[in-house]
Amino acid sequence: MSHAMVVLLFLGAAVEAAAQGGAPQPDAGSQGSDPCRFICELAWKVEPTITVENLANRHRVATGDGMVERAQRDRVFEIVLALDLETKVPWLGFTAEAITAPFEDGNEVELEFESNFHWLTESMTRGWLTSHFDVVDKFSPAERPDTTRAYTHKLDFELDTAFHPFKRLPEGRWLRGFELELSLDYLATGLPKQGDVFPDGSRMLDDASPWSLSLVFVIPVAPF
Repeated sequence: MSHAMVVLLFLGAAVEAAAQGGAPQPDAGSQGSDPCRFICELAWKVEPTITVENLANRHRVATGDGMVERAQRDRVFEIVLALDLETKVPWLGFTAEAITAPFEDGNEVELEFESNFHWLTESMTRGWLTSHFDVVDKFSPAERPDTTRAYTHKLDFELDTAFHPFKRLPEGRWLRGFELELSLDYLATGLPKQGDVFPDGSRMLDDASPWSLSLVFVIPVAPF
């Protein structure tokens, strides 16, 4: 929970800084010419996403009538609204996301608060590729049968690698910020465990698969 609170605090600081953007700036002689203190740039993005769940280590489930079934590799279409926060530290950023799966039953909104650790930057690849490792606080509908709350906190780890196909376009062109991204996820907590029994009588014979792979179409909306 503390990691999510830290990201929320950074979001609040960023909004306050944006609100003060029109205020007079101190004289350059008394302060560095770079106005950025920590949060330097904000950007809204919309990210249509296709996710393959149960990518590896597909678990088995014993149904109420005694049959044993193995989980399928489900494909889920999601829409993500993301707010990216670049920081003064080149290898560190933050992201807040709201996620919905419009064609799934229930269609509950999930929230994610990410710390992004950049290990492959545009300067290393002439702008064509970037990659970062993310530590994610995820708040989504409860999945274990013994949980009484509707939503639970889950810890997720991601490896995101993006291709920038339009980097040759001039600065300022909207399409220049479009990305194709692959995201490999490992959901470490909050999933059903071996032995869990659900109200319909089904029982988990293995821990639920924590692996998923997503293809993300990153569409820039606006800088903040």
